Amino acid sequence: MSPAPNSWCCLRSLSIGGLGFTAIAYVGIDYLRHISPPWHDRLQPFLWAALAIAAVIRVLFYKHWSLELRAAIPFILSLIFMLSALLFEAISVRSVTAVLGLDWHNATAPLPDVGQWLLLALNEKLPPTVVDILRARIIGLHHFLMLFIMLAFSVLFDSIEAPGLGLGARYMFAMGIGRLLRAIAFVSTILPSPRPWCASARFKVPPQPHRWAQKYYVPYSTDSNAIRHIIQHDFAYAVAGDLGLAFQPEWGAMNFLADFLRPTASEASSSWLNLLKKAGGGCNDLLYSGHMLVAVLTAMAWTEAYGGFSSALIWILVLHSAQREIRERHHYSVDCIVAIYMGIFLWKMTGFFGPTKNTARDRRLNKLAKIQNRLLQAAKDSDMDEVRELLKEVELSSQVGQKPKSKGMWLFSGATIVFTLVMVLLAFTLTSDG
Repeated sequence: MSPAPNSWCCLRSLSIGGLGFTAIAYVGIDYLRHISPPWHDRLQPFLWAALAIAAVIRVLFYKHWSLELRAAIPFILSLIFMLSALLFEAISVRSVTAVLGLDWHNATAPLPDVGQWLLLALNEKLPPTVVDILRARIIGLHHFLMLFIMLAFSVLFDSIEAPGLGLGARYMFAMGIGRLLRAIAFVSTILPSPRPWCASARFKVPPQPHRWAQKYYVPYSTDSNAIRHIIQHDFAYAVAGDLGLAFQPEWGAMNFLADFLRPTASEASSSWLNLLKKAGGGCNDLLYSGHMLVAVLTAMAWTEAYGGFSSALIWILVLHSAQREIRERHHYSVDCIVAIYMGIFLWKMTGFFGPTKNTARDRRLNKLAKIQNRLLQAAKDSDMDEVRELLKEVELSSQVGQKPKSKGMWLFSGATIVFTLVMVLLAFTLTSDG
């Protein structure tokens, strides 16, 4: 026997509230590693054990395995696509660093970034406590990934619509597209890193530019007359210098990657895959931040599934993470801004994987719960006209506003407008004080 509408709504609200509380608890407990390591060591195993036990118990009563099996193939294909995009990105990250050589990366100044200037100026104007909060490493990449995993597993508790693997497929497909576009943009135009020392710390590549850069970039990079000449004639007329023999690894069929990865003699024993795994991430501007892309996709999934204050809190953490990316010079300001736009766009674009919840059914149940007493009274009075009118209201409630903005998205939009206005006012204040 299915639960009554009021009971169903209460159970759903309880599960949603529980997931939101669990997410906040996870982020808070993990932050204890910075302020109280002993308490972190005590509480984190307890939280993991509680989540694991709850999931195992709910698996025994899960009723949608047929839906999960049908979603398994799209899930696996999305996983393969995402891993392929990550491989292409890893090759791009190393090749962009290698093609210009370490000397260029160490000597080239970062681009001017107004966002960095504004944050440095605000450090002098805001109270020290506020600055400390903005600097705090409250949430990182692994937190956003874990928050999404919690969201996907909440299908066991009927918090989101089955299948959970469908939500995972959508997430990975959007991530794969985002990473692929990011890598294509990355290799299209090479910009200097916000951290000039990053390349020499992460990569072992030759100091001099590759012959491609020697032919098409180096002779024209600083000579305005040379740039004018190449524009007029549309022909690369410079002759590349003698760069000597480049080290040739023994990678068999993958030897063609040597021109892109440019390994050194000290890496003779390393395979091409090990070189990519040791890179750990790019140093140059990748047009938009991969960290922020993960954060925004997680926030979009959470907002679509729940809305409310828990998703609003996640969006606040996204904004906090964005200003930290800029503050710590992991990325330029434009990288974080474009990542937010791109994450929202990709999530909306991949909606064909299916919604995370049946909003029409939710609206019908909510409406039915509101008119339940009136419906029972009309049935007792044998007033069939009233019964039909009430049921018609229930049906219409599922058709009006099929895709309403959630509370979380409204809160995020309002917070963005307020944040923008505050930044403008602070900029005027800083200008007048300067």
